[in-house]
Order: sequence, then structure tokens, then C-alpha cells
Amino acid sequence: MTEALLPPHLLALDDRFHALVHPLSRLETIATGFTWTEGPVWFGDHECLLFSDIPSQRVMRWSARDGVSVYREASGFNNGNTRDRQGRLIGCRHGYRDVVRTEYDGSLTVLADSYDGKRLNSPNDVVVTSDGAVWFTDPTYGILSNFEGYQADPEQVAHNVFRLDPVTGELTVVASDFTQPNGLAFSPDEKRLYVAESGRSHDETVAPVLRQFDVEGGSLKDRGVFASLDCGFPDGLRVDTAGNVWTSAADGVHCFASDGALLGKILVPETVANLCFGGHDGHRLFITATTSVYCVFVNEQGAEPWTRM
Repeated sequence: MTEALLPPHLLALDDRFHALVHPLSRLETIATGFTWTEGPVWFGDHECLLFSDIPSQRVMRWSARDGVSVYREASGFNNGNTRDRQGRLIGCRHGYRDVVRTEYDGSLTVLADSYDGKRLNSPNDVVVTSDGAVWFTDPTYGILSNFEGYQADPEQVAHNVFRLDPVTGELTVVASDFTQPNGLAFSPDEKRLYVAESGRSHDETVAPVLRQFDVEGGSLKDRGVFASLDCGFPDGLRVDTAGNVWTSAADGVHCFASDGALLGKILVPETVANLCFGGHDGHRLFITATTSVYCVFVNEQGAEPWTRM
């Protein structure tokens, strides 16, 4: 296969990218007409995608059979979403400045809303590891204005990455030197954590990078910059079963090998906020981008187990 055979939405920058995509793939718009889409998460057991429309305060549902519907009204400016190992929805709400779990009966349980006696900034994105620990980022996007939250002064000294212990319920800071920590994702063996630095959104001096950390139990060891983006800044990201890192960018989705090399891009006509793997075979990449949600076939599956359910 040569680059010339790839459709216009696929840009190969390394020969390894060809094995991850297919020349007959299409970039499909599966939902549109929203204000700012975010937080996609696949529910394979229900064959549906949930995603946030943050300013509209709604969590939406899409399925190939039923199309688009509202999953939750008055979502509290819900942003990032994930599932825990029991299949429950975990969400980050800017409006309530908390991380919340949806129980099987539909009720909500607040997992974290304060640290050291002070309110969190505005939890942004979240992931749950196999031991049940909840890891999330806490930038200030939800309190900078009333567009995707409620404008307020931050109470936290730093913009942290947190870990919530599944046994003790203790909330600890695992990284505190970000300008604006955003998306986060673990390697398939959960020995490495990647975190997006999106501080360039409001400060052009901040480098648009993905940082990497070694996971040492409930703490992290900084391993520096994993990769830099050449267009915009990173927001949400995911890792596939081979260890490749797929991250949002201004021009689409950038795919990096586990060695940090930029393999290629999926070009999207709107600024991408987040993405996730899913679909009936686990080989669909769902992309939330400004007003729309897109879907494209990729030849890998997500490292998170529910993307293959």
C-alpha cells in the first residue's frame, strides 16, 4: 500500500500507520448539530455510544439502530466519561465540580468533589484502572466562564491529576505541575500513564505536549514529554491494544507509536476534543469534534476492555 491509495482523511507519516488503517475506510458523520461535543464512551453491552454536549448540559446517546437521543438532561456540564470495571458510567461534571458514578438503578453517587477541605476546580477527564482506582484531571476550564460551567475563583492551589483509592476512598495528588491537565490514558499493561497538557488553550507559551509517567502503585514517576503536537493542543486521548496513542488535535486525530513517533493522522473538518474505540467489532474510532461526532474504521482495538465487549 502506498500513501497515494489512502483516502483524503488519512495522512500516513510513517509506514507503520498503514497497518492501522484501511484504504476503503470512510470518515462518517454520525451525529451533528451540537455546541461542543466531548466525553465519548462506548457501551458494547448496549451497543451504544454516550457523549457529552457540555454547554447544552446534556449527555447524548447514539446507536446504529436508534440514532441519536438524549440520555441525560441537566447533566451539570458533564465533560469526560469512562466506565468502571463493573460497567458503570463515571463522569466529570464541571457545574458541580465533581466526579460522579451512575449506579445500575440510575441514581448518582458523588465519588469526589473536594480535596484538602476545598472544592475541586472542574474535573475534566477520567479513567478507571483494573484495581478500581479512579484517576482524573482537574483543570479550571469549567470555572473560567459560564459557557461550560459556572464562573468562579479556583480554590485549589494547583491544577492536579488525582487518584481516588478504591479501598480507602482517599483522594491523593499524583501530579501537580500542569498548567491545564486534560485527557489521560493508560498503556495496556497499566504501567504507564499519558496525560495531555492543554494549557496552550489560554497561554501560547505552554508547549502542546503529551507527558508520560511510570505508574508505581498509587503514585507516578515523571518520565517527561512523550510527544509534541504540530497542530493545536491535545485534549482527550486513548491507547490501543498495541500501545499506540491516539490523541485529539486541531486538525483531527494524531496517532503516535509507543516510541513517540508520529505515525499518521485522521484528518477531521472540525477541531477534535476527544475520541474512543468501540463499535460492534471494537474497530471503530468515535471522534467528538466541536458540533459533531464522527466514526472511522481502524485496524486496532482500544486497550480499555469494554471497547471489545
